[in-house]
Amino acid sequence: MRIVFVSNYINHHQIPLSEELYRLTGGEYTFVQTEPMEEERVKMGWDAGAVNKPYVKLYYEDKAACDELLMSSDCVIFGGCEDESVIKPRLDAGKFTIRYSESIYKSGRWKFVSPRGLRRKYQDHVKYRKGPVYLLCAGAHVAGDFRLIHAYPGKMLKFGYFPEFVEYSDVHELRRGNDCLNILWAGRFVDFKHPERMMLMCSGLKASGVNAKVTIVGNGGKLYEDCVELARKLGLGEMVSLTGSKTPTEVREYMRRADVFVSTSDRGEGWGAVINEAMNSGCVTIGTYEMGAAPYMIEDGVNGFLYKARDIDGLCRLVERVAGDREERFKMGEKAYETVKGMWNPTVAAERLYEFICDPEHDMGRYEEGPLSKA
Repeated sequence: MRIVFVSNYINHHQIPLSEELYRLTGGEYTFVQTEPMEEERVKMGWDAGAVNKPYVKLYYEDKAACDELLMSSDCVIFGGCEDESVIKPRLDAGKFTIRYSESIYKSGRWKFVSPRGLRRKYQDHVKYRKGPVYLLCAGAHVAGDFRLIHAYPGKMLKFGYFPEFVEYSDVHELRRGNDCLNILWAGRFVDFKHPERMMLMCSGLKASGVNAKVTIVGNGGKLYEDCVELARKLGLGEMVSLTGSKTPTEVREYMRRADVFVSTSDRGEGWGAVINEAMNSGCVTIGTYEMGAAPYMIEDGVNGFLYKARDIDGLCRLVERVAGDREERFKMGEKAYETVKGMWNPTVAAERLYEFICDPEHDMGRYEEGPLSKA
């Protein structure tokens, strides 16, 4: 079974899934990278030497060989690439193809009414609605977006991004006994991640007398200096620590030591792999309904919490609840870890995807929850 995955570039969030597919296919798996990675992400450690993997081919260096693979392979998974001409010949030929997409209306579904946008969506998606083309939804809002344009009827499946799963021999080693609640946020300082909301949350916690230490990891983005200044104006002092940029490995270590992980993203966060990583690390993970990963992975009040992105007061109440009940914190963190160990990890995702591809009928009802269940 020859499988090809096409995306703009491979990174540390995609390598684990690719490694599993390479194993399952006996080496008949190829990741086609269509463009070089941006320098900013390379500096952040996102490339992880991925272009040297045996299954990676660079479209911009060997277009002819890649085009041949795209037409001759049993299945092509196409996602994260702006150049639709790469996949159009295969779609026009009616060959089995899987699209892989985040939300197409990240700034709001009001854009649905744009005639120009609808023409583009028709050419890229709706035109092939009756063909052997399926959709992997990388986020909780993707299926709703595509239903608006009547694409992929009955052919949409839950999926996501699957960073490395770190297994602990004893999940209890992730229990933190700190008297001071250790809260973590990690990401680039860009608009849709709203790091400034962490400063507002800290101000609320301080006013309520919550004993907490908040670590903010990252600095790539235009909002970093604004957040530093906001922390000063709010008098947050030693409560908040801004560490600057860290490698993916270092971020994981911060997560391992944290009690709570908070995300503040709006719908611009198509997925948000920090949710996978924080839950893997046994953190009580608090994510927004608006981001892609959180509603898929977090069962509200069981293995984490969900809140509306702009509701800072609601966020503060959730953190106060976690701070006041250590046993609930421990249990919720363990359940978060088990969610990733048992379902939302690259091995399970790859095996389910491979089974779906190999099934001549492409059964949509094989799984009731998790990756490859109906979206």
